[in-house]
Amino acid sequence: MSLITNIWGLIALASVIWVIYDVMTQNKGLSDVKKIIWIVVALLFGILGAVLYYFLGRKK
Repeated sequence: MSLITNIWGLIALASVIWVIYDVMTQNKGLSDVKKIIWIVVALLFGILGAVLYYFLGRKK
């Protein structure tokens, strides 16, 4: 594996961890169902899921 692939994987992992952390601790206004949906979106789509959560799911 190349260094770029490893770095990209770490960035994707960090983005998923950030979404899970933010959903569970910072975004208390979300229902449990929406929390699960955002976590699944982050797990399935990685960085794209984190970007979507940042712009659409995060409390303002």
